[in-house]
Amino acid sequence: MSNQPLNFLCVSTYFKGERFLSACKAAGNNVYLLTLQKLENEPWPKEHIDEFFFMDMAEDGSWNRKHVVNGLAYKFRSIRFDRFVALDDFDVEKVAFLREYFRSPGMGETTARYFRDKLAMRMKAKESGIPVPEFTALFNDEEINRFADTVPAPWLIKPRSEASATGIKKLHTKEDLWNLVHSLGDVRHEYLVERFAPGDVFHVDSLSFDGEIQFVRVSQYLDTPFEVAHGGGIFRSHTIEQGTQDDQELRKLTTKVMRSFGMQYSASHTEFIKGHADGEYYFLETSSRVGGANLAEMVEAASGVNLWAEWANLETAKAKGLPYSAPADSNQNAGIVVSLSRYQHPDTSGFNDHELVWRMNKEWHIGLIVKSESRDKILSLLDGYTKRIGEEFHASLPAPDKPTS
Repeated sequence: MSNQPLNFLCVSTYFKGERFLSACKAAGNNVYLLTLQKLENEPWPKEHIDEFFFMDMAEDGSWNRKHVVNGLAYKFRSIRFDRFVALDDFDVEKVAFLREYFRSPGMGETTARYFRDKLAMRMKAKESGIPVPEFTALFNDEEINRFADTVPAPWLIKPRSEASATGIKKLHTKEDLWNLVHSLGDVRHEYLVERFAPGDVFHVDSLSFDGEIQFVRVSQYLDTPFEVAHGGGIFRSHTIEQGTQDDQELRKLTTKVMRSFGMQYSASHTEFIKGHADGEYYFLETSSRVGGANLAEMVEAASGVNLWAEWANLETAKAKGLPYSAPADSNQNAGIVVSLSRYQHPDTSGFNDHELVWRMNKEWHIGLIVKSESRDKILSLLDGYTKRIGEEFHASLPAPDKPTS
């Protein structure tokens, strides 16, 4: 393999992935960033980025493929891009298209749908023998009626291509279901409906290389993303103890999901629910990127592994035909609490426990991460912090809806 630097084109329509960009540069690559003009002045690690490119996006999140292709084709005359990387969930499909168009290695459009389209991933999971809550697309009236008549309410209507809890609606009657379906009009095909299954929601953050998981950590939301987004709550999660039944079963299920969906090399963030009624584990969704909401920082506190940096390292190893193995897990426990703040710059100096290892630095937000060998200590601190944040700092906004045009 030549020692000539590789050219990585990273794509992000949100400000994120700074550690990926820095680690990619540190690995000896040339790093190019395709992003939005409005994000130009964000605190990107500009000393590690060789050149910025900018694209236009409409208010509904659509992008002009022809303009982007033409611009990159012009750049290709002098820069041979070796790899395309999507840093955000919303860019996975864009980058898959670019890989297909420029015949670049990596996940193509068909496989990318399993990590982006909630309907595609549910159908793939079901055919692979991975348990999922009952669901149906909103394509056909007869199928919707059959679902409503045979699957007990409540139900959730979800956008197929949104992230987190954005655009999710909870419904309790067939009439409510049809009223919402009709209100969606000509974009109803962009949604699905599924059974609401009360339970404990887990997320599994992992790194894959050559089709095998190299690193994995299982964590549990203390309040589900849906509850936080729609109830104005405070976001909390914590890593679970390794070797427990939940840990072992969810590692097995994650491996099955990655293999069934065709994951070869990337970071991934996968969510499952353990039903209260039956104790079974159900697949909810997955993605080919590092988890948001600062969960990567929580995983790093618990394991010593930075998911962003290691993702860059494994991408580099794959591009160069080299082996890769993730660093050893330090096997600690960690937890995170994040909330909107009523203050632009909240003063967190009153939180001074020695287990506290990270403070969020973001306007109108407050966030803290704690680390300990003791899971009970983590949960105790999170409970106390949540109470104080709720009384002294917390603010809330209505959950965002997906645009309907």
